[in-house]
Amino acid sequence: MRNTNQTNSVPALIPRTLWGVLILLVVSVAINYIDRGSLSTATPLLKAEMDISPVQLGILLSAFFWTYSFLQIFSGWLADRYAVKWVMAIGFFIWSVSTAATGFIYAFAPLLILRLFLGAGESVAFPCCSKIIAGSFAEHQRGRANSLIDAAGKFGPALGILVGGILMERFGWRPVFVVLGLGSLVWLPAWFRWLPVETHKDQKALFESPGFLEILKKQKAWATFLGHFCGNYLWYFLLTWLPFYLVKEREFSMGKMAVLGAVAYCITAIATIFTGWLADRAIAAGSTPTRIRKTCVVSGLSLSTVVVMVVIVKGPLASMVFLMFACLAYGVFASSHWSISQTISGPAAAGKWTGLQNCIANMAGVAAPAITGLVVEKTGQFFWAFVVSAGVVLLGASIYAFFLGQVEPIEWADKNLGQR
Repeated sequence: MRNTNQTNSVPALIPRTLWGVLILLVVSVAINYIDRGSLSTATPLLKAEMDISPVQLGILLSAFFWTYSFLQIFSGWLADRYAVKWVMAIGFFIWSVSTAATGFIYAFAPLLILRLFLGAGESVAFPCCSKIIAGSFAEHQRGRANSLIDAAGKFGPALGILVGGILMERFGWRPVFVVLGLGSLVWLPAWFRWLPVETHKDQKALFESPGFLEILKKQKAWATFLGHFCGNYLWYFLLTWLPFYLVKEREFSMGKMAVLGAVAYCITAIATIFTGWLADRAIAAGSTPTRIRKTCVVSGLSLSTVVVMVVIVKGPLASMVFLMFACLAYGVFASSHWSISQTISGPAAAGKWTGLQNCIANMAGVAAPAITGLVVEKTGQFFWAFVVSAGVVLLGASIYAFFLGQVEPIEWADKNLGQR
């Protein structure tokens, strides 16, 4: 088995041959997040035009997660079982066509079905990304690769809110969905052109990957699942309730709230990219993945607890400073949590491991908004909602610190599966 810690004198640069596929993965994830968030941007126009009730609107906004979360496991199996280029391509096609078709829908039921198809298609993205990175990128290159992909998930919504809102106001929401969905399909020819052969040439390994039960027996697996869930809790809390808090409690205008939200996304993305680059440099210089990756996730989540100060301080300027710092700290965490999973699982199990992890982690998208709403309703204030969020991310930091153990490949039943 290859020792991933022995990276001394190894150049940290990502080979030119891999930059093409990395760029395509980054673009795909950005499109992924723009597509899933477009309905939220269009809700004021869509609700008025189609006479959709608040209950129906809530169902539409949550329907995406029904298929996206639960199909992560199936998508992870597909990524390990079949050639990853086809799994990713088919999923991308499904979610792009679903986005475009939304522009032609005039009733609630078919719109709900398309949201379910959108979630199903997008469920392949992260398992496929992890499969490719685990199989083609060295340990000291995965920080940058994962951080760029994660940053795309932050820049995408920021771009979608600002540009999408402007275009929908000018041209209506339907043309934006059609152009976005159909225009995204130009990604597919480039995908088949640039995907390196190395990511899917070992067909034997695709068929011999460890099973789900074997993965679930590992303590390291549950540490990454639950740690990621805790990190996601804070993120989904901010995504779903921060706009309401800023407008209702801090009395910001809608325009100011939108700008601050976009800035928070961008700060998180920049912190993720910079930290991923630093982490890879440190590992290439001889530091162990355990020391570097765990430092990033533990310190990032621990420092994110400063989010509670957003509601404690009185002045709006001080409140926003603490918010941006919390987002910066979250970016430090986001730079390494996928790298940890890819290193531990190895190329043969990366798809299934990522599917399980992303399924459990995205349950935070259901839990955080619901728990926050309950807390705010019962207490009449946001203070305890922020306290709960800070407590959850602190729990996540503890899980990574005390239950993860060493960041090194697992020796599966067949030792040839862990690394190749």
